[in-house]
This record gives sequence, structure tokens and C-alpha cells, in this order.
Amino acid sequence: MSGIHLSVCIPTYNFGRFIGETLESVVRQATEEVEIVVLDGGSTDNTTEVVARFQRTFPRLRYFRQDFKGGIDRDMAKSVEMARGEYCWLFSSDDIMAEGALERILRKLRSRMDLYLCGFTRCTIDMKPVAKHPILKFSTDMEFDLGKPVDRILYFSSALTTTAFFSYMSSLVVRRDRWESVRADESFMGSCWGHVARILRMIPDGLKVDFLPEDYLLNRGDNDSFLESGRVNRIAIAVDGYHRLGEVFFGKDSIEAYHMRRVLKNEYTMSYLLYTKLVTREEGDERKHEKLESLVKKLYIDGSPTDRFRHGVYLLSPVFLLHIAAAARRQVRSFMRKPVLG
Repeated sequence: MSGIHLSVCIPTYNFGRFIGETLESVVRQATEEVEIVVLDGGSTDNTTEVVARFQRTFPRLRYFRQDFKGGIDRDMAKSVEMARGEYCWLFSSDDIMAEGALERILRKLRSRMDLYLCGFTRCTIDMKPVAKHPILKFSTDMEFDLGKPVDRILYFSSALTTTAFFSYMSSLVVRRDRWESVRADESFMGSCWGHVARILRMIPDGLKVDFLPEDYLLNRGDNDSFLESGRVNRIAIAVDGYHRLGEVFFGKDSIEAYHMRRVLKNEYTMSYLLYTKLVTREEGDERKHEKLESLVKKLYIDGSPTDRFRHGVYLLSPVFLLHIAAAARRQVRSFMRKPVLG
């Protein structure tokens, strides 16, 4: 036995400017039953040097460097493969572990659930708190067995965002033997949802989930690497991905798939979609605009009166009004930033 109870698994690529804060937040809380596993997908920045600095004072930090970028799905899976702990906390290399979180999660692990879903607060890129992130409708710890239909429907119907459906890596602490009991689904590798597919595949044999709404980490916002290919592609990753996950694992007409589609509309609000419509029009890329229109149609595919109304608002909102609204929003933000004299 290694004596390691919890492995904090950190896949990373070119996050050298952030990973030091991440490691510091873990190291200062870590006990002897905690290790850190960093899987570097071929970073070309100073990641290696930053990690080495922490290794000199924290010997249970294990660093594995690849000469290639495996992508988040494969790098995440590889980091768990290299871990020795009974549980693995999947953790982003730009987030920060909340004070006291390790002590709290180690206590929780005594209940030996399959998965712990941790609450968090969204922050700016310089880690100033913005808002508590919604996950489920419950404000206290709740346990579910998603292998039981009654528990599963209660859980799915209580979801507020796709975080409830395991989209956000840093909120997940998974029992390693359960993770390893199912193979990676190659059809989802490269979709950004390989880990979600793997977790959903556990459900038929029972998946005991403990929802922990208290903050266990701080999420660094304005640093979404999935935005590298633009807003429209980012929307496609989520909408296409979660529609497909729902269909593959539960069936298109299932109540589970319905709720997975429902929460996407909480995340991609009308204001966000209209702003993206404005940006794509300004860029003059007709292919992006057509793709966005197809994604919005897919988002409102269930055809409820609310869906039809929202889809109509999107289609009928003229670009010149969007320009006016965007300009007004910028003016309000500028006014709010001005100092109050007196």
C-alpha cells in the first residue's frame, strides 16, 4: 500500500503563469495521505520550472511530462492512470483550492461514495470572487445513487447547470477503482467530455454521488481554453456534446436527456447568444453565423412555448438593435467604474 488516500490529479498545458498558485493552494493543506500528480501535455512555457520548484519542498508531487499535447480528455485519463490514491480529485491547473478544503474532503471520503461533486465560486482571472456557481437546487449535502431510477430522476430534475452532469473537472473527486472499472469511450475522446462519458457509463452498476454545495475551490474565470477557436465553437462543444451524451446514454426521448438539454439553456442565456450573433455578424463570417443559427435551433429543439418564444427573439432581433444594446452596456460599465467624489 502506498499510504496515499487522495491524489490531486492536474493535467496541464502551458499554464505556467497559473499553476504555481494552484500548487501552492494544495501544498499548504496537504497531509501525508495526499499526493499531487501533474500530467504535462508538452508545455512550451515555464511549467516544468514552476513544478520543479514545488517538488523540492513537497516530495509527493509527481510530475510526468509528455512530448506531445494529448488533449484534455486523454491527459485527464492519463493523470488518473498515474495516480496512487484511493480517490482522485481532478483539478484544473489554473484553479485554487479553498482554504480547509482538503481536510473537509478527506473527512467526506470516509463515507466511500463513488463520486463527490464539490461546490465552488466563480472568480475573475485575477481571482476576485464574482458569484457562487449554481449546480443543484439543494443547499445542503445530498447523497444519491444514480443507478436507482427514483434517485436519478430527482437528481437530474434538480440540476441547474451542466456541472451537475460532471462537466467541470475541478468539482469532481472520484473513486479510482470505479473510474478504472469502465473503459474510456473512444467515441467521446477529443470531444472535451471523455470524462463525462466515463462517469455516465458507471450508472447502470450504481453510481453513489455525494453533492457538497459548500465551496471547495475557486474557479478562475475569463480563462476558458475552449474559447481558443471562438465563441461559436465553444457553444458547439457544449450543445453538441451534451445532446449526444444524453442520446447515447439515456435515449433522445428520455427524461434524463431532456434535463441535460434543459440546463444548457441556463448556461447559454439569450443575452449571450445575441451578443455572439452580433460578434459573428461583425466578423462577416457567414459560415460561423450559419453554424450559430443551427446551434440555437438545436438548443431550443424541445419546442415548448418558451423555447419557441426564445428562438423567435433570437431570429428576429436585428443587428442594429444589438449594436445599440452593446454600446449602452459598455457605457453603463464605464459609468460604474468611475470613482464617486464627495
